[in-house]
Amino acid sequence: MIGLVQQQAFSKEIGLLKGGASLPSSSPLSHLDPVLVDGLLRVEGRLSRSTLSQELRHPIILPKESHITKLILSHYHTATRHQGHNQTLTELRANGFWALGGSKAVARLIHKCVLCRRLRRSTEEQRMSELPKERLEASAPFTHCGMDCFGPFVTRQGRKECKRYGLIFTCLSSRAVHIEMLEDLSTDAFINGLRCFISLRGAVCKLRCDQGTNFTGAKRELKEALRQCDTKALETFLADKHCEFIFNAPSASHAGGVWERQIRTIRNVLNATAAQCPGRLDDASLRTLFYEAMAIVNSRPLTVDGISDPQAPEPLTPNHLILMKSKVALPPPGKFVKEDVYATKRWRRVQYLAEQFWSRWKREYLMSISLRQKWHAPRRNLKLNDIVIIKEDVLPRCQWQLARVVETIESEDGAIRRVKVQAGDRKPAKEGDHTSRHSIIERPIQKLVVLLENE
Repeated sequence: MIGLVQQQAFSKEIGLLKGGASLPSSSPLSHLDPVLVDGLLRVEGRLSRSTLSQELRHPIILPKESHITKLILSHYHTATRHQGHNQTLTELRANGFWALGGSKAVARLIHKCVLCRRLRRSTEEQRMSELPKERLEASAPFTHCGMDCFGPFVTRQGRKECKRYGLIFTCLSSRAVHIEMLEDLSTDAFINGLRCFISLRGAVCKLRCDQGTNFTGAKRELKEALRQCDTKALETFLADKHCEFIFNAPSASHAGGVWERQIRTIRNVLNATAAQCPGRLDDASLRTLFYEAMAIVNSRPLTVDGISDPQAPEPLTPNHLILMKSKVALPPPGKFVKEDVYATKRWRRVQYLAEQFWSRWKREYLMSISLRQKWHAPRRNLKLNDIVIIKEDVLPRCQWQLARVVETIESEDGAIRRVKVQAGDRKPAKEGDHTSRHSIIERPIQKLVVLLENE
């Protein structure tokens, strides 16, 4: 069989060797010094005086892109228990074969090997998407917000210890934050927190948040509590308030980085403060701490350009805007000049200062978020019927669930970053129930590993 394959691929070289002629330098076999042994092309090499067997001293030459070559490579890749590139080539050489372009052939084999993908392939990624319009346009503070919960925090009520949570709202344009304390993670507690926030900060047009088990982070207790939250009741409440509620894909914490990073900053402030009075906080003290942390975070600089220059203007902070919030939509109508700071009409003074905030916001902050920090190049879009495994941080890789892509959700730029997959039910079927159980779930591509591509 190998002789027939060689005859098809190297008929010219075999004819020259049978006639006693040397191979031209343009031949792909010229650097191997091939010889004909029992009708097969073998590598002559420099090991003729070795005590090794003939198969090792003069391995059989395998042509490129041959189906027989692929089968032999696959056999020895399996024999090495799906080890890497070098191990497969070594096993091939130890068994008396020399494949032309073997390094690239093995790399292609490993790239398409389903078991190797399941064991070692990284999750999918796509070019970082464009920033949403809400982060790029000047608007009144807290018009477009991101929302998340964090905690728990332990407080004392007499001799009883209680768990309390924080509800954070972050403005997508000015990066200001607002924190409310929640007694628990029930739907009623969420709605009460939203009522307090809207009463203090005004109407909200859009609220973005995570959903599923990633709503409040990785803590198992919060994941269990979230399953009891009625998201339909929240949507009904927000619809009555003319507020659009936008959910990110489940398990896509990177999509909510604009508020996840704020939670980390707030935790740093709270941990340093709470460490001074461990075990002595009550509800009123915790609420005060939340407001103190909110004031500190809102006074942080949005950019650090010129922060060391004594001649530079005061660093731009969210407090520059939220402490002078007015009912007039921003950017305000009319032209406001510097002299309005000294005018007797307070509204013109406020509008001039607000206009200065947004002009510096566009010049200093907006330019700092324009670059993509990672995911720079476009990648292959997932397609229908691609076979994938779903990454789960709490399970070892060998237990990740197998699924099939049944729907792709296209972004505005045409890239696929969210898909719906059909996965089998983890729960065993009841005795006598032979019907297959499948569930359709939505996941970001960063939580999927492709095993088989549907070309």
